[in-house]
Amino acid sequence: MLLTSFFQLLATIIFVVWVCNFLIHWFGLKRLPRLPIVYRALRDEPFVSVIIAAKDEAPSIAQTMKRLLAQQYGKMELIVVNDRSTDQTGLIAEQTAAQATSGMAIKIIHIDHLPNGWLGKNNALQTGYKQARGDYLLFTDADARFHPDTIRSAISYTLDHQLDHLTLAPFMKARGFWLRGFVHYFMFSLSMVKWPWLPNNDRQRKSGYGIGAFNLLSRNAYEQIGKHEAIAMRPDDDLQLGAKVKQAGLKQRFLVGKQLLEVEWYPSLRDAIVGLEKNMFAGLRYSIPLLIGAILGKLIFYFLPFIAIWFATGWTLLAYGVTIGLILILYTRYTYQMSGERAIEVIVIPLLILLFLFVTIRSCLLTLNRGGMYWRGTFYTLDELRKQQK
Repeated sequence: MLLTSFFQLLATIIFVVWVCNFLIHWFGLKRLPRLPIVYRALRDEPFVSVIIAAKDEAPSIAQTMKRLLAQQYGKMELIVVNDRSTDQTGLIAEQTAAQATSGMAIKIIHIDHLPNGWLGKNNALQTGYKQARGDYLLFTDADARFHPDTIRSAISYTLDHQLDHLTLAPFMKARGFWLRGFVHYFMFSLSMVKWPWLPNNDRQRKSGYGIGAFNLLSRNAYEQIGKHEAIAMRPDDDLQLGAKVKQAGLKQRFLVGKQLLEVEWYPSLRDAIVGLEKNMFAGLRYSIPLLIGAILGKLIFYFLPFIAIWFATGWTLLAYGVTIGLILILYTRYTYQMSGERAIEVIVIPLLILLFLFVTIRSCLLTLNRGGMYWRGTFYTLDELRKQQK
């Protein structure tokens, strides 16, 4: 009898949590608009410096540069920072710049040494800033694919709304059923704990957002928050950049940019699992108690309903059935709004939850076992990573 009461109470708690979650996110997503496409030329265009950090990006850097050189925006420069690449990234960037016919100013910077106390990407982006002339700085990735009107549309929106920082959620291109499902579930899971519409509320200063594929800041805002120097050892530099903007009381917007920006996050599921080794423990602040709490929370509130419903009766059966329905509806809504894709992988959500847990646990255990993490061929100790968490 006591055990039955416990399971009924647990089912009720999970049910209430997901009802609240559903209502919060369903209405919250209405405050997450798309970036409108602007086709007209702008008056008094501010000068924009586009800064790319590239480490071993030979397969993608030329295409990214060509897309940026084709932007329908007059006053901009392109700065590519070749960060200690061991492939042909630097050579390809130089050749692409030499062959360019757009008349846009292009700078290729080569870094052959990483200073102490810096992650490679963060050092590269700040190095690019030091050479930038723009009133606005656009930090982007070496594998981002830009629509010809992306920068014009972003600057128009930024000026119209007097923003200090604009970040865009790109269309996340993923090949294959399982990789696509994992990408969608990863973004859904992140959105459950870091609500994407909150940066659009100018009254709050706690929750900021940044996405590495598109962080557009005014020069004054970037300098005010301490540049990348303030987050020199943060693997989640894009999120932290957005957080710093909000904490400084500056004006930020997070918009959906799926029509204007595309990124292939990882080419395969295996690459995603390896690539996220640097992110997962960082997101938990390298804390073992937070890791344990995250695992238990994911198992109880996400995975348990899909298992317990097979053994439930009466009220617990109803509670778990409704909970599962709310999870699936919310997941489908997030996937469509952020990517425009149908969430066909919704049929294997329990397996995606377990895959997410596997990636999280693997990342944390590897970091603990190694005493640090490898990122793009460089090893960073756990002690130096933890220092900037304080």
